[in-house]
Amino acid sequence: MAATTARRVRIAATASAVLLGGSLLGASAAEATVAAHPHQPYGIVTAKSGLNVRQYPSTDSSVKYVLPFKAERGLDCKVRAQVIDHNPYWYKLRDSNYWVSARYVHNVGHVKLCKDRYPSPMTETAKAQKAMG
Repeated sequence: MAATTARRVRIAATASAVLLGGSLLGASAAEATVAAHPHQPYGIVTAKSGLNVRQYPSTDSSVKYVLPFKAERGLDCKVRAQVIDHNPYWYKLRDSNYWVSARYVHNVGHVKLCKDRYPSPMTETAKAQKAMG
């Protein structure tokens, strides 16, 4: 009886894998974890009441929408702007032109400064490099 049940479970698992278009044997725990989070760097909202997503890195800027507590979003880069509770950084969200205060985001992975991620031709000249040290 136990052998028949085990065989039925194996057949059901194989059928499920075929229907899903792959093999369950090839999936690893790491692949399952990666699928659960955005690519690094990403941020997790720490504000219990949610986090305002703004058009520009300032509380004077309009709110576009609100991210809920523990929401995970990809981070593109960061800038120093309006200081919020002793934190001067704002993150630009990946795949958008909107901003969130770093004060209410726990980042996972290194977030580059926007000036380093998107260098300007004005700062790439030899003269500008010499002036910056």
